Amino acid sequence: MIKEPFRFGHMELKNRLVMPPMATYYCDAQGQVTDKILDYYGARAKGGNIGLIIVEHAFITQVGMAKKNQLSISRDSDVEGLKKLTAVIKQSGSRVMAQLNHGGAAALSEASGMKPISPSPVVLPEISGMGDPDGSVEMTKEQIAELPGIYVAAARRAKEAGFDGVVIHCAHSYLLNEFYSPLTNKRTDEYGGSLDNRLRIHREVIKAVREEVGPDYTVSIRLGGVDYGMEGGNTFEDAAYAAKVFAEAGVDAIDISGGMSRYMRKGHDEPGYFQDTSRAVKAAVDLPVILTGGVRSLEQAEELLQTGAADLIGVGRPLLADPDWADKAMAEYAG
Repeated sequence: MIKEPFRFGHMELKNRLVMPPMATYYCDAQGQVTDKILDYYGARAKGGNIGLIIVEHAFITQVGMAKKNQLSISRDSDVEGLKKLTAVIKQSGSRVMAQLNHGGAAALSEASGMKPISPSPVVLPEISGMGDPDGSVEMTKEQIAELPGIYVAAARRAKEAGFDGVVIHCAHSYLLNEFYSPLTNKRTDEYGGSLDNRLRIHREVIKAVREEVGPDYTVSIRLGGVDYGMEGGNTFEDAAYAAKVFAEAGVDAIDISGGMSRYMRKGHDEPGYFQDTSRAVKAAVDLPVILTGGVRSLEQAEELLQTGAADLIGVGRPLLADPDWADKAMAEYAG
């Protein structure tokens, strides 16, 4: 199955192998594309053996800049550099998506020059090892109301720059994940409390982005579905319900990762260590699901596909370590 073509949203992928977003911070101080980041992605795409490459998280507004040298999609002036990035990835036949992110409380003020904002005041290092040590400032209703428009502008830039789709980032303790998780969302208005309220901003963002890019452009969401091992955090049931909400709002696919645990799961390094979440989501919605985490060979990826854990498999660390990994693995794989 891993070598088979697959329809993902409105894209035809040559196979089911995904290069997941992994931050390099190879951009310049303003977040614009550099030769270094072009070389990095070009080296991994050149063999044409990765069906889908999801580019590392790009900040959509200055206050949401997570770290120095993070990729930017926050300004119209970023588009020309991003066009170079999509061109170098697509020249060998891979499809490419942009990951749109607001750092929320995980944004560093030393990077953005601004105090981080989040649904509720929170000090993230206790949970995820991210964010300012003195915490964040609670967002006003006016700031929340501005979010859909900020995502819309970023999605428009992504489409103009040649990305085949966008991934809305709701994982790894960043802003939308902070709204979703009861560990970080302590609001008492319509954006906090019940799960439906905690998902309200996601509905608004997805619907606004879908309206902007149209029905024939791929929109996905990366969901940190479960706050593994954290008392009072999101559960498998929450992840399944959230997936239904996202599907109704207009996403084409769901990419599973960790929530406040970020992209790791304590005590687990087996292939597909988020598969209990991906299976819960697959049972809830009839949408393609991506699973990443712990996969180091195509044989492991194949087993996860064959057993129904996901529809596409992300392989991160091997591709991070070796730009030729996909080319060698596909050539050697007999499955």
